[in-house]
Amino acid sequence: MLTKLTGGRVYDPAHGINGEIRDIYIRDGRIIAAPGDASPDHEFDLRGKVVMAGAIDMHTHIGGGKVTIARNLLPEDHRGDQAAREGLMRGGCGHAAPSTLTTGYRYAEMGYTTGFEPAVLPVNARQAHHEMADVPLLDVGGYAMLGSDDYFLRLLSSGKSQEEINNYVAWTIHSAQCIGIKVVNPGGISAFKFNQRSLDLDEQHVYYGVTPRKVLQTLARAVHELGVPHPLHVHGSNLGVPGNVETTLNTMAGIEGLPLHLTHIQFHSYGTEGDRKFSSGAARIAEAFNRTKNITMDVGQVLFGQTVTASGDSQRQHANASHANPNKWVCMDIECDAGCGVVPFKYRDKNFVNALQWAIGLEIFLLADDPWRIFLTTDHPNGAPFTSYPHLIKLLTNKSFRNDMLATINPDAAALSTLGSLTREYSLYEIAIMTRAGAAKLLGLKDRGHLGEGAGADITVYTEQEDKEAMFARPDYVFKDGELVVKNGEVVKVVWGNVHTVKPEFDRAAAEKDLKSYFERYLTMKMDNFIIRDQEIENDGRSKIIVHPCGGKA
Repeated sequence: MLTKLTGGRVYDPAHGINGEIRDIYIRDGRIIAAPGDASPDHEFDLRGKVVMAGAIDMHTHIGGGKVTIARNLLPEDHRGDQAAREGLMRGGCGHAAPSTLTTGYRYAEMGYTTGFEPAVLPVNARQAHHEMADVPLLDVGGYAMLGSDDYFLRLLSSGKSQEEINNYVAWTIHSAQCIGIKVVNPGGISAFKFNQRSLDLDEQHVYYGVTPRKVLQTLARAVHELGVPHPLHVHGSNLGVPGNVETTLNTMAGIEGLPLHLTHIQFHSYGTEGDRKFSSGAARIAEAFNRTKNITMDVGQVLFGQTVTASGDSQRQHANASHANPNKWVCMDIECDAGCGVVPFKYRDKNFVNALQWAIGLEIFLLADDPWRIFLTTDHPNGAPFTSYPHLIKLLTNKSFRNDMLATINPDAAALSTLGSLTREYSLYEIAIMTRAGAAKLLGLKDRGHLGEGAGADITVYTEQEDKEAMFARPDYVFKDGELVVKNGEVVKVVWGNVHTVKPEFDRAAAEKDLKSYFERYLTMKMDNFIIRDQEIENDGRSKIIVHPCGGKA
């Protein structure tokens, strides 16, 4: 079947197309070249419309144990959701921690077609994949968590070679069916279990004797040498701590030029200036980012309202538990390999710290000069639910609206922010980079995030409006692998997406030589059961695996 999208104004940064009038042809779920004289079976008149690839959320907590805990911890989040109030709960509901079905519907209704779970605990990866497989309308993938697991810390502290560590990292990616590696509070989750309540970049783990800097350097080198497209995905030390801007700058400078992705950077950009010993470090972070080309980052923007923080960083979540709103929280652990903390939270515009957090994220967005290296996230749901993305886009594209909002926040926070002096407004082309082309490039997705020949036909069509929040909240059409799934902002067909992975080359026999005995001695799961095989994903009847190439040893 041939489908033609006629006369839309196309924004496709991967091919340098900035608002050009073009026709797009789709056959068998792929974008194809103009088929000559062939007549389309279906044609959509998109004259006057804006056309982009389906949006990609490269950091969103949508699968895994902490998400399940958040859903169970907050029944009021589900009861208070609009779908619940209207009695439309068969497809699920929820605001900060929506059900799997609701997650897929609401992403698609905004024009998103792909999302990546950024913290897949390898020992719990099977559950994470089952949960993501229940999210309709969305391609998915995950980053496997390493850096506080006992086996890795044993390798590091005993002086094992980089090659041995590379084999373990590759084995983990294969076994967890992930597309990259994530480190959360490097070494700190483990240190918390030895009663260390913080672990700075060059502070030694009390038991293993290694530093977070060594963890980062070793894992970043492993990911790079294995040729995994996405750099090491880093939730750094001292999240949320005043003065952590110094830790972040030292992390950037001390990674020895290796590619590194700093996630939810807003939470790592705090100074200690002023009477309240809390200030913005955004200008210093942006300055370092602009000159350090091996660094990419997403923002983790805070937006006001009720949400829930859900993180593998049990050390920092334990420290933040006193701020829980409502007053309940969970900290837990699986197999002593990683942690999990779930703390409900409400960001208030009149609260000094919350208001300055809001301003810091926007300052970073507006001061960072390369939209190909910075990405639009709220660290869903930690900074705000993903459904707030259209509002965030309006803040970035409309200086007057941004300044109107600035005038309503805590006045002391507003006075300490440079946000009001920043005149930059993001263009539609730059939004398409941050939410489509740049994310696909960073993750190594060859067939997503663009509208060129051979791409998967994930396409979103908007009516351009002056109010960008309204525009991005309700697309005219969304196509998923060539199927029309959303019309006028409402789901009209449910389809199931793909799982994106990488499979770097490694010496399996060498990797498993000591792992098998380790599993038998220390873990409750056998090594063979730890490994997720392709058939487990393919046999669920919903997803197929798309394996993206690795570059091999650098």
